[in-house]
Amino acid sequence: MSQQKATLRANGFTFKQFFVAHDRCAMKVGTDGVLLGAWAPVAGVKRVLDIGCGSGLIALMLAQRTGQSVKVDGVELDAEAASQAQENCAASPWAARLSIYQQDISQWASQCQWRYSLIVSNPPYFAAGSACASPERAAARYTDTLDHPTLLSCAESLIDEDGFFCVVLPADVGNRFVEMACERGWFLRYRTDIADNETRPPNRVMLALSPKSGEQFYDSMVIRGPDQLYSEAHCSLTRDFYLFR
Repeated sequence: MSQQKATLRANGFTFKQFFVAHDRCAMKVGTDGVLLGAWAPVAGVKRVLDIGCGSGLIALMLAQRTGQSVKVDGVELDAEAASQAQENCAASPWAARLSIYQQDISQWASQCQWRYSLIVSNPPYFAAGSACASPERAAARYTDTLDHPTLLSCAESLIDEDGFFCVVLPADVGNRFVEMACERGWFLRYRTDIADNETRPPNRVMLALSPKSGEQFYDSMVIRGPDQLYSEAHCSLTRDFYLFR
């Protein structure tokens, strides 16, 4: 089956080296996941974990960015999303080192015997409020299924002492997340504030936390320039993934 036919049939997104079907996932391929997958620091990583992996997008991106000895695991609560992530990973060039597990992350963390040098998550961030179209979408969006203290606790039990825990969040939620994490003993090492364009304030932030203190790097990025074309910074970050970049 050609990549074009796969795109039409599976309702997904075609990247340069892989295809992500997401028709059975509550949360579709989106800007936040792509940015985090392209941004998370991978130098020297040995094993990677994507918490709440959804369609497997970020796990696939990190498999593309790392060497053949690096194992990439994804944990996803929703059975349909986990099944689709397994199919996406099996169809990718890195199937042999990608593993998707359908389980609650708290249970996974209590049983897991590995430690990870990189943990990533595009986590829920809305407090429970207005109804979603489906329970699956509510689980992906609202923190009542995975609140941030629980997420941090799981990452604490799974992270290697030299590892990084990376998330993407709305800017205001991200600020509170940093405060909470630092109170628990994490150190903020990397931060990138992201704005849609130069006339708007940052509306999302990518954070890299570590159990160990060290040099800190802060920067910012706009997604589109004054001409509404993608900025050079955005293109540089995502060039290895998006078609026609």
